[in-house]
Amino acid sequence: MRLEKIIKGTEVLSVRGKLSYEICAITADSRKVVEGALFIAVKGFALDGHKYIESAIEAGAAAILYENELEQQREDICYIKVKSSRRALAIAADNFYEHPSSKLNLVGITGTNGKTTSVTLLYSLFTKLGYCCGLLSTIENRVGAKATEAVNTTSDPITINSLLAEMVEAGCEFCFMEVSSIGVEQERIFGLNFKLALFSNLTHDHLDYHKTFAEYLRCKKLFFDNLPKTAIALINTDDKNAQVMVQNCKAQVKTMGLRTFADFKCKILEQSAEGMFLIIDGKECWVRLIGKHNAYNLLAAYASAILLGAAQDEVLLALSSLEAAKGRLETLHFKGLTVIIDYAHTPDALENVLCTLKELECRGKIYCLFGCGGDRDKSKRPEMAAVAEKYADKIFITSDNSRSERTADIIEDIKAGLSSEGRRKSLYIEDRAAAIRTAIMMASEGDMILLAGKGHETYQITGKQKLDFDERKIVKEIFEEL
Repeated sequence: MRLEKIIKGTEVLSVRGKLSYEICAITADSRKVVEGALFIAVKGFALDGHKYIESAIEAGAAAILYENELEQQREDICYIKVKSSRRALAIAADNFYEHPSSKLNLVGITGTNGKTTSVTLLYSLFTKLGYCCGLLSTIENRVGAKATEAVNTTSDPITINSLLAEMVEAGCEFCFMEVSSIGVEQERIFGLNFKLALFSNLTHDHLDYHKTFAEYLRCKKLFFDNLPKTAIALINTDDKNAQVMVQNCKAQVKTMGLRTFADFKCKILEQSAEGMFLIIDGKECWVRLIGKHNAYNLLAAYASAILLGAAQDEVLLALSSLEAAKGRLETLHFKGLTVIIDYAHTPDALENVLCTLKELECRGKIYCLFGCGGDRDKSKRPEMAAVAEKYADKIFITSDNSRSERTADIIEDIKAGLSSEGRRKSLYIEDRAAAIRTAIMMASEGDMILLAGKGHETYQITGKQKLDFDERKIVKEIFEEL
């Protein structure tokens, strides 16, 4: 594709060189540069791409797009200075892959909790309705039935647009995508054409990056501020921040909720360990998922499907056969003992899961095992402890991706949220595998053990090492020994 076509729509400040170059690839990673590529120098959270311009040229880059002043420029290279290379990256990716989001029904879901479950439910729902679909989630990316492991909740613009282009080529009609606050702030989704945007909830998370809750909210809100008039914004009106999200929204606004008046309503009639009996928009529906938070996720999937043109009866029938995403209230049973693996890593998410277990009227005790990630928001650590103390009979505080921090220091931060009574029912075991073993060995028939924080993850990050750590395998090995 000609360079001038790739940079169309970017805020160009100056050009030195030929825009008639034929560009074979675009990248913001100098290690991925090939002969004849366009290298886009982006100043990121940890690295500045401007430092790697010479490396990109040595690797064969034909053109450089940048925003900072350069000390030297070569005669045989085209240099394009722009106002924002981050935004230009998103526009260039959309141009290079020929605007794939405009050729799909793209649905973006944002919120603190429930994004992965909601996009997975929608992908499964529309697949059951007979459509070829794509999925961009924290756990995996899917093009039809083809799955690849995901690296970030919201990928970079080149990855997103290349995957969307694959979906178009594969005949996909819908794509369901998680949209993170960081992805919005870093303009990874800039230029994408969303058909529907969904807001689930907003609670405490990512303050290590955003610093304040107000800034976290602002970044979420930007997603809705930038929607076109042709899009639909679906918000959960049970969340106090819902109306704030759509204050400046040009899209058509629709509402959903369990408690408040809304366009789409849901009520839980009964629930057990096997599932829930719901009334959705006046129709009865049995589902395999449990918990009020999953009632919201299912309502979000239902409302989105109806707004996208699906028939109500077909949607309700398909909902009854859906299952939760991997690592979301995933259960393992052995001789009357139940182990639940869940990704809950925020105070609100942990409370949702523990409340669900309480509502199931567990005939034994509830054990809660969790840790907090290193180099991440420290303020939520004592809050997680307070939630665990409120609902659990026994607490096991342990490691969870400690990264560059000492696990012992993280545990001390968590302990600060416990009362004297909470400390009496808590154990502190740095080794997570040992903590899991201890919890299972202490439990009796009828007890439930919640392993919170890892969910779908099959690794543990300690220092700079990413070690194999699959809680399912660990639990099954312990069960085999009993």
